[in-house]
Amino acid sequence: MRRTASPLALVLLGAGVFLLVLAPMLAWYVAPRAAVNPIDIDVTAVYEGKGSYFDVAAARTVEGRRITVTQRVRGDVADSEASGKAVWDVVTTIDTDGSLPAADPHDALDFTQARWVTDRRTNRPAHCCQEQPYHEGEAYLKFPFDVQRRTYQWWDSALGATVPLAYRGEQKVQGYEGYVFTGTVAPTKVGTRQVPGALVGRRGAAQVLAEEWYSNHGIRLVVDQATGRVLYAQLGPRRTLRAPGAAKDAVVLLDVPKLAHTTATQKFAVDKARQESALLRAVRTKVPFGAALGGFLLAVAGAVLLVRGRRPGSPEPEATAPLPQLVG
Repeated sequence: MRRTASPLALVLLGAGVFLLVLAPMLAWYVAPRAAVNPIDIDVTAVYEGKGSYFDVAAARTVEGRRITVTQRVRGDVADSEASGKAVWDVVTTIDTDGSLPAADPHDALDFTQARWVTDRRTNRPAHCCQEQPYHEGEAYLKFPFDVQRRTYQWWDSALGATVPLAYRGEQKVQGYEGYVFTGTVAPTKVGTRQVPGALVGRRGAAQVLAEEWYSNHGIRLVVDQATGRVLYAQLGPRRTLRAPGAAKDAVVLLDVPKLAHTTATQKFAVDKARQESALLRAVRTKVPFGAALGGFLLAVAGAVLLVRGRRPGSPEPEATAPLPQLVG
């Protein structure tokens, strides 16, 4: 009998070797490239709370009013692809019930535009592509991937500086668990604004360069560990005016002790986090492990069939006795 290679054995062996090679490629090459900030993002987050704000029409601070903050983040795909960075344009509006809904966001109580540019893998600021404003830190619109139980430097745009947010345990948001980070901002002078002197107690001056102060009652963020997505955000912004050199606030511009994500915003963030975390887990562990295990089993099966496989071959010719030699 002549031993021959079974086609099935070769197929199994080849498939097994392919899967064994694929497993480490998924874990070491594909997975790191899956954990990147998106460039085609289009997300709107809404915050609501009750507090005080300065009513320009009434020329006084009114209290106990609903405040709505809307933050829309859109990726600039063209600039992102050209730079290799995540380029996001951010529009933030602060509204009262009187300015909602607004046909023009410029009619809001406050309106700001920004462009945030980050390294897609580390989430660190990348100072290019007409970034505005300049920012630092490790987290702002999101945290880095694979969030650790430690203090992070969170960029506070109202402060114009980073704020340390300490890890405070875990909390569920809409049934989904995330890491909690908290911090506060003490009253800090952040700029000046020209206003009538009477507004800040300087009645003898027609106009003064009042000091603008900012603080935050408390920052509380719940973050998805795998993706760094913010599942829930609660802020406590307070902005005031002081007379030049004064030690006390003269006017409250905005004071919302608890400004938090709406339920709809929380649900959207949790749904996205579930999907993205499941994808990362699949690419990092489940698929590579399955490929390695399946490849090993297929390779073993193919090798066994290859060793044991036989099929009938052509019969070998039988030996014949030599013809007698004729002697003449």
